[in-house]
Amino acid sequence: MSSQEEFSEENLPSERGGAVEPGRDPFADPGLPAHRPRMQDIDERAAKRSERTVAMLFLLSMVATVAFIASFVAFPVSKIVYVWPLGHVSILHLALGLTLGVALFCIGAGAVHWARTLMSDVETADERHPIEAPPEVKAKVLKDFAAGAEESAFGRRKLIRNTMFGAMALVPLAGVVLLRDLGPLPEKKLRSTLWAKGKQLINMNTNQPLRPEDVVVGSLTFAMPEGLDEHSEDFQKQIAKAALMIVRIQPDEIKSKRELDWSHQGIVAFSKICTHVGCPISLYEQQTHHVLCPCHQSTFDLSDGARVIFGPAGHALPQLRIGVNAEGNLEALGDFEEPVGPAFWERG
Repeated sequence: MSSQEEFSEENLPSERGGAVEPGRDPFADPGLPAHRPRMQDIDERAAKRSERTVAMLFLLSMVATVAFIASFVAFPVSKIVYVWPLGHVSILHLALGLTLGVALFCIGAGAVHWARTLMSDVETADERHPIEAPPEVKAKVLKDFAAGAEESAFGRRKLIRNTMFGAMALVPLAGVVLLRDLGPLPEKKLRSTLWAKGKQLINMNTNQPLRPEDVVVGSLTFAMPEGLDEHSEDFQKQIAKAALMIVRIQPDEIKSKRELDWSHQGIVAFSKICTHVGCPISLYEQQTHHVLCPCHQSTFDLSDGARVIFGPAGHALPQLRIGVNAEGNLEALGDFEEPVGPAFWERG
C-alpha cells in the first residue's frame, strides 16, 4: 500500500474503529449529547428535598455565625484546654475557628448543592464570532484618536503635560496619610532592652552582682540587668527581652573573633531568648558548647557566635558585650546591637 493510499480518507478510522464513510468529515463537530434530566427535574418531591437541604445548610451557617459572635462573650482568651491532637489551645480560639469554619463551609456547600440540583443545567452552545472591529472601524478610531491628540496640544504643551503627570503621581500619596490611623508608628522598644553601658550583671538565682570568679568553665548562669525589680508589674515583659545566658569557655576554643573581643576572659553573654518563637533556652552541653531550645530543638553553638547549627531558628543569638567594672563585677558595655528573640517585619 502506498503512502497516499495509507492516509486516504477511506482508510481513516471511524468512531466505531472502522473506516470512515467516503465523503464524511472525520473532524466534524459531533454536537452536544442528548440532555439527561435530573431527578429534581422530573420529580417535584426530590426538588423539595433538595430545597430543604439547601435551606438547612444556610440555617446551620446562621447558627454557626451566631455562635461565633457569642464565643467572644462566653470564653475568655486565657482559658486553656487540652484537645487531642492539637494539644493545649485557647478555648476561645478553638471556638472561633470551629464556628467560623462551619459557617463558611455551610454557605459554600449550600450554594453548590443548589446549583447542582435545582438550577437549570441545560447545555447551550454559542457560536464564536470575530471580536476585532472591521478595518474601516479601526481606521476611524485611530484617526479620531490622532485628531483628538492634535487638538488637545498634548504633545506641544509640555508644561501642561508634565505638571499633569506630577499632579496624578502625588494624588495617591494623600491615601498614604490615612494609614496613620491604622495603628501607632513602630517604636524602638522592639530593638532595645534594659541593658546599657555600665549596668551590672545580676545573678538571677542569688540577686547578687556576678564576678568573673563566680563563672567557672562548663557552668551555665542566668543573669539580668541591675535595677530590675522582680516584683514590678512589667518584670516579665522586661526580663523576656533582657534575660542572659552566661557561660565560660576557654579562650582558645572560641572560634569567632568578635565573640572573643566581646567576652571577658572567655566569659560570654548571649540572649536567652530563642530566635525562633521566643522560648527560653536552658539546656547546655559542656563538651560541645551547644545550647538547645526545648520547644523546637533549635541548637546554637556558643563557641562560634551562637550561630544556628540545627532547627528552625532563623539567626544566631544576639551577644552582649561585657567587661569588668572598678568593683570587679561583670558589667554590660552597651545594649544588644540587634533585636533579641524572633525576627520581625522592621528588622534591619
